[in-house]
Amino acid sequence: MGPDSTTIIRAKDVMRKGIVSIDGMATAKEAAAKMRSEQVSSLLVEKRHRDDAWGMLVVQDFIKGVIIPGRSPNDVNVYEIMTKPVITVPADMDIRYVARLIYRAGVRRAPVEDKGELIGMVSLLSLILDNDLF
Repeated sequence: MGPDSTTIIRAKDVMRKGIVSIDGMATAKEAAAKMRSEQVSSLLVEKRHRDDAWGMLVVQDFIKGVIIPGRSPNDVNVYEIMTKPVITVPADMDIRYVARLIYRAGVRRAPVEDKGELIGMVSLLSLILDNDLF
């Protein structure tokens, strides 16, 4: 891997710091506007309470839940089209295992967790573009 094959690259080394989130009650139109203004391709959907699970909203959710069925983005709430629960990866996980987990789960990205706190987002694309693997 990379220049020194003994160096382990971890999720925290390739993640995008910070996570942009949204409330599940927001409309699809509000979510799309937030994605545009923040220049992100996904939003973490906030938990409703402590024991709830995180959700994720990605571009494909808009296509599947709003565009194809011909619904108005003003009439669709985020919670109706999001994916839930979300797979998270530990900050110290080797990216070989991160890639395998994300790929097998059939998703393109996952929040990175450190000591119970979400600290960033890792994507399959970031594994290729944001480090010296290749």
